[in-house]
This record gives sequence, C-alpha cells and structure tokens, in this order.
Amino acid sequence: MSHATQPLGAPVARREGREKVTGTARYAVEYHPAGRLYGRVVPATVARGRVTAVRTADALAVPGVHTVLTHENAPRLREPDDPVLAVLQNTRVPHRGWPVALVVADSLEAARAGAAAVRVEYESAGHDTVLTWDHPGMYTPETANGGYPAVRERGDAEAALAAAPVTIDATYTLGGLHNHPMEPHASTAWWADGHLTVHDSSQGSTTVRDSLAQAFGVDRDRVTVVSEHVGGGFGSKGTTRPQAVLAAMAARLTGRPVHIALSRRHMPALVGHRAPTIQRVRLGADRDGVLRAVSHEVATQTSRIKEFVEQAAVPARVMYASPHSGTAHRVVALDVPTPSWMRAPGEAPGMYALESAMDELACALGIDPVELRLRNEPAVEPDSGRPFSSRGLAGCLHEGARLFRWYDRDPQPAARQEGRWLLGTGMASATYPVLVSPSAASAHAAPDGSYTVRVNATDIGTGARTVIGQIAAAALGTPQENVRVEIGDSDLPPGSVAGGSSGTASWGSAVHHAATTLAHRLAEGGTVPPEGVTATAGNEKETAASPFARHAFGAHFAEVAVDTHTGEVRVRRMLGVFAAGRILNARTARSQFIGGMTMGLGMALTEGSTMDPLFGDYAEHDLASYHVPVCADVTDLQAHWIDEDDHHLNPMGSKGIGEIGIVGTAAALGNAVRHATGARPRSLPITPDTLLPYL
Repeated sequence: MSHATQPLGAPVARREGREKVTGTARYAVEYHPAGRLYGRVVPATVARGRVTAVRTADALAVPGVHTVLTHENAPRLREPDDPVLAVLQNTRVPHRGWPVALVVADSLEAARAGAAAVRVEYESAGHDTVLTWDHPGMYTPETANGGYPAVRERGDAEAALAAAPVTIDATYTLGGLHNHPMEPHASTAWWADGHLTVHDSSQGSTTVRDSLAQAFGVDRDRVTVVSEHVGGGFGSKGTTRPQAVLAAMAARLTGRPVHIALSRRHMPALVGHRAPTIQRVRLGADRDGVLRAVSHEVATQTSRIKEFVEQAAVPARVMYASPHSGTAHRVVALDVPTPSWMRAPGEAPGMYALESAMDELACALGIDPVELRLRNEPAVEPDSGRPFSSRGLAGCLHEGARLFRWYDRDPQPAARQEGRWLLGTGMASATYPVLVSPSAASAHAAPDGSYTVRVNATDIGTGARTVIGQIAAAALGTPQENVRVEIGDSDLPPGSVAGGSSGTASWGSAVHHAATTLAHRLAEGGTVPPEGVTATAGNEKETAASPFARHAFGAHFAEVAVDTHTGEVRVRRMLGVFAAGRILNARTARSQFIGGMTMGLGMALTEGSTMDPLFGDYAEHDLASYHVPVCADVTDLQAHWIDEDDHHLNPMGSKGIGEIGIVGTAAALGNAVRHATGARPRSLPITPDTLLPYL
C-alpha cells in the first residue's frame, strides 16, 4: 500500500517532524517582533501576608531596564475568569512565589539583573501548608474536578464492609507532583491599534483568547492567540497562565512587544501541579474474591485563591462490580499554590490507591491478581447503571497476561533473587473516560484539487496535525498529503483545549463532518470556482449526552529488580495493553501510550515535590532535584492494544489515548516491588531511602 493511500490507523509520520528536528518549528519564545522587551517575574518570598513596599530604584538603575510593574502602576484588570490571573492588582500574597513585581528590560540578562535588584517589604501572616487527614479546616465540596459529585453512595458500604468475610483497609499517600514540560511557559504579546496578539505556550489558544479578552475588557475579536508549536504541557498549559496576562499588561504599559518565559524554578508556584492526596481504600469480599463493598475516601488540598479538588475517588465508581459502594472527597484550603490538571487528574492517583488495594486483597485471599479482577467485571457501569458502549478490560487482562508470560511467575513474594537483586512482577488495571468538548472546523477545496482543513486544535507533541489530516483525507477520499492542516490560532474555527484525552475526538469529529459535507457538495458535480468551495461544521452530535458509559481501559504489567543493599529499584520491563476504540495512527498512538507509561514510572519511583512547612515552598523546583525518568530508567517498555468496534463514540470510533498510559502504571510497579520484597510501601515515590528500612 502506498503512503498516499494509507487509511486511518496507518503509522503515518508526523507532519511537523522535519520542522522539529531541524529547529525550524517556532515556539512561543521564538517570535521576535521589532522592539521586543523581556519580562522577569519577581516572586513573593513569604508564605502569606501582604506587600507593604516595593523598592524599585536599584532595579531601574540597571542598564537596559525600562520599567518595573507593581500593584501600584500595573494596568487594572477586570475580574478574570480565573482568580489565579489577578496578578499585580493588590498587595495580597496568597502563597510563596506569587508575582509581586515584573521587571521589563531590553535583554533577558538585564531583566534578570533588575529582578534581583527589586526590594520588596512584607507584612507576614501565619501560614499553614501541611495536609493531614483530620485537618480542622477540611470540608466536603459540592463537586470535584470535572463536575463529578464529591460524594456518591450506593447501597450500605459500611454495613457490607462490617459483614464481609475478608476486608482490606489501607491508606495511601502521594505528595505533590509537578508537570514540568520541556518547554517552559512563555508568552510574547503586543498591542496594535487596540488589537492584542499573543504567541503563547498553551494547550488551547481559544481559551487563552477568551481569558485575556475578559481580563482586559475587550471584545474577543480584538484578541488573537497563537500556539503553533507547544513543547508539552501535561495539563499545566490547559488553562491560561499568569505569564500571558503579565506580558499583555507590560506590552500595554510600554507600548512595545514584551516576551516572558518563566524560569524553571518559578514554575512550581505559578502553573499548577497535582495536589497531594491521602486516600483510604476499604474493600470487602467473599472468600472467593467477589467484592461485596468498595469504599474510597480522599483528602486533598487546594489554595486559598480558588477551589480545585482532585477527583481521585471517581474511578472506583467505574471499575468493579459491587452491590455496595461509597466514594467521597474532602478538601482543605491551605497557603499553597493552586493545584490544577496534571496528566490523568483523578485517575492517576486514584487508580494507584484502588489497584494497590486490589493487589492487597489478592494477596490476602491467595487469588491471582488478574483472576481477581476478572471475577469482579461489572455487567453495567456500577454507579450509574448505564450499559458500557464497550468495555475491553477483560481482553486487555488476558492479552497482557499472555504477552507478559504472567502465569509463569511464582506467586510467593521474595522468591526470586539474582545476587543482591530481588525480582518481582506486578500488574494493575487502568481506565479513563471518553470526553468530548465543543469544536468547529472548516474544509476548503481549491480549484487545483488540494484541500485545506482549519480548526483551532493544539498539537502539544501528540501528533494532532497528522491525525487531523488523516481524518480529513479519509472523509474526502484523497491522499493525506493532499490535505493542508491549519491549527493553533484563535482566529480559526474554535477548537477545544488539548486535554482530557478529548482532543482528537473533539476536533476530529468536527473535521470529519466538515470534510464529509464538502465531499457531498463536490459530488454534486460542476467545477470548483476560483475562490474554491468551503464547508463548515461542528460536533454537536458528539457532545450530546449519551445513554452509554464510555471509557477506555487498559492493563499494565511490570517486572522490577530491587537492590537489597541500597534499596534501588530498577524496572526491567513494562507492558501495557489498551482498549481505546479505533486507533487512528499506530505510530503516534504507541508514542502516547509509552509516554504515559514512562510518566507513570516517574510517579512511582522518582518524582516528588516536598513542601517545606517553614517557608511554604516546594523544595524541588528544578530538574536537578525533581527527577523525571531518563533513558536509563526505561529499558524494555512495550505498548499494545486490542481492536474495539464501538459505534457509540464518534465518526472515527476512537477513544482518547493521551492519559490512560499513566493510569495504573504506578500501582503495577508498586505491586511488583511488593512481590519482589514482601514489603508494601503505601507512599509514592518509592525511593531507596523509603524502601531500605523494609529490607
């Protein structure tokens, strides 16, 4: 089959691949309008209080410094759609790292020197940054992230747990995690004739446009936000971030373009993070492993700026059949930066706790962990009672066990040893919901036979351009290289944020409808006029409520080696098998699955942010101390999938794949560590210092 006629699912190479490897792909920091200035944030050095004075004389004396924005001279904003964006508007310091000034200069070096010369005086107040299960400020919110009810009860979980022959009652703790994409958050902004243009490192420039228009009190058609190439985000770029507002404020004040790129050490306080969680999971089962009750309770934190509740108990409402269930979230507002989305918010931490507890139950019963999950497969979605549009978990478990040679293992812990290394294997299930957001697209046919598809999608490294081109080409019946794709500009038809594993389903549905409409018009005959023919469409059908429960599923398997002398954990191999509808591009899909699994490895073994209770600051604020996995950590990592023919999703039959790879990975690794050593740490990351006492 030629490259020109490859269908959906084929491993088509990325459209922008050559641009990226040759350095011609332009990111937000790489736009150089004439007269550009550089901005540098001055962060608060107290954990809570207010600014009493900002001394700028020394900073203004630095050669090249033009001005210093403070709460006294910064442009006034209207109330933004996100309180995190109300920067330099008053004297309040809600947490350490909050912007208290912005130095604007001719060069990055001058801006940095000027920021170091700003002297800020504060009136400090007492602060509280420590999450505890029984914190006196803990309360039950109405909803968790995603609009899920914070509390759901089905049956009588407490009574069923008390009566169950076998119970597990375990508490799992996870510290804060930070997204740390390779490209720091950056914006280049300028005003011209009342029109604001911003090149922004964002997962959704339509969202940024709307936020900036509201904050500055201008019509949306007076704002253009471009996010042509984005170097990762993992959720941290899914909402408008302060640097975009600060750049626009400084550009308005100076009358010149202003560029701001947050330094790595400023990012933990300014661009969101995965909130710490304390999770109590209780399982009650018969002696044959059939669940009678599931209880999952979550305590987490938010900031005093706004409420964000990590929805970690929600996956327990989906996974396993049980006549009785109780899931609840509680939250406390602390003097900390505002948490936000991080790859698979809710599912990643929640499934770590649930799948670890399921492994503990399997060990208590002497039942194989794969078999235990198969015995608790639900006929319908447990909490809602809706039928599944498709549920491929059993297929993933069977195929994963076969490929991994799971049943060759000795189930006894600490039974395999090579010298000083203890070997073990573990597994866990994964799930992620099918999400779709409103989007629109246009498809244009030119007289020369070429096509152009326009939609404000964002490619954050996922291959969005490529898959959108494939979807359009399939609908138009033309080779995919005959289709030009325009994305990443808020002046295009509005697209949703690249988040929630919803991008391809949202943009792709709109593109499919627009391209199909165009193909029908062209099929009516006649020549294409000089101006071409254009069709536009939205995805209203796909965003309507569905009578089906729609989820992707997966199964993770891992083998680890644990050094009995040092406590070091080495991952020898990892395997993921996924059921995610129709895979639209085998090459980019495998990349997404493996990327998620790698991030899950970091969550399990290397990544962690430690809150210093004295200073109210995260101790790890660079990549020297916040340890993301590197090539040496990932030796044998494989991703596979099973085919699903699901007609209740979208015209492509696809489910999201960007996040399910991280879900379940940490639990599989933790379960493997338990199998290798007989020890079960219930906190992440499992680092040598935490594991060694068990050995």
